[in-house]
Order: sequence, then structure tokens, then C-alpha cells
Amino acid sequence: MIRFAVVLTCASLCALAPITFAQDPKNAEKLAPYYPTPPIIVQKMLEITSLQPGEKMFDLGSGDGRIVLAAASKFKADATGVELDESLARQSSEEIRRRGLQKTAHIIQGDILQQDYSSADVVTVYLLPKAMQLVRPILEKQLKKGTRVVAHDFDMTGWKPEKVETIEDDGEGRSHTIYLYRR
Repeated sequence: MIRFAVVLTCASLCALAPITFAQDPKNAEKLAPYYPTPPIIVQKMLEITSLQPGEKMFDLGSGDGRIVLAAASKFKADATGVELDESLARQSSEEIRRRGLQKTAHIIQGDILQQDYSSADVVTVYLLPKAMQLVRPILEKQLKKGTRVVAHDFDMTGWKPEKVETIEDDGEGRSHTIYLYRR
């Protein structure tokens, strides 16, 4: 009986290890490696959500800020990126200033698992499946009814997509899948 309890405790700790690992700022960047979304996919992701001027959009793991910049400049949305990597967050913020988009584009340098998304009308994500599993309960808890979530290449397991679109060639010889969900 004691051996069973020890095994169960070890199994429980192992199951929680990825959550602890992902929330540790020194390790959280491994949650979603930086891999830039091709411009054609950025455009399709924002189009599929029917993003409207003034709507609040969050990009989780915003990298160099390309989705935030497109949402603010082309769609006139109030766009916020969340990026853990200090260098990428700084680079994004500098580009926002360079383009004069400070009123509608913002970067939060921080952990995507520690933010408040309750004001979102649209959320964009390009995360690995394990990261999607970690962010899903946060979005389920925080997002208001009707919020659109668009995922690039990896689906949100357990959610039924409203629309799935495949882009056969991004101009770089690779296909992409975009999933649209509505909470």
C-alpha cells in the first residue's frame, strides 16, 4: 500500500512538472520556440477571425510582433502581443514606435500563462501542442462568450473548430493549417 502511494505521488509530481517548468521564466521560452509566421499566414489568420477596427486582439508568444503589427496597421485593431523573450519584446516595441502605432499596438514582456485575456475579442496562437494544453484552461476560464481564437498549425485539443483552412503553399514551399474557434 505504501509503495502504491509513493508511485502515485511520483506520478502526480511528474504530471505537474511541465506546468512548473512552463511558468519558470528562465525555462518558459521553451514553451514556444521562436518560429516566425509567414506574412501570408498572418494575413489569413487575421482575416479568418473577421477582426474589426477597435477590437481587442492578443497574440500569445508574439515573437517579432508581426501579427500585432498587422492587426494594428491593416485591421485597425487594439493589438497586444505577449512575448517572454526580452530581446524579441524590445525589438517588437521598437518597431511599433518606428511605425507610430503606440496607440493601437502594445507588447507585454512576460509569460503567456500569467496574463489576463478577459478583454479579448480575438486571440491568436502559434504554439506547440504541449503549450496549447497549458494555455487552453486559462482561455476557457478568462475568455468571454463570442471571443474568437485562431490557432496556427496545431489545434486546440478538446475544442471543436468553427472553421479549418489549409493553405497549401506559404511561398516557402510548406503548407499550413489554421483553426478558428469561437468561445
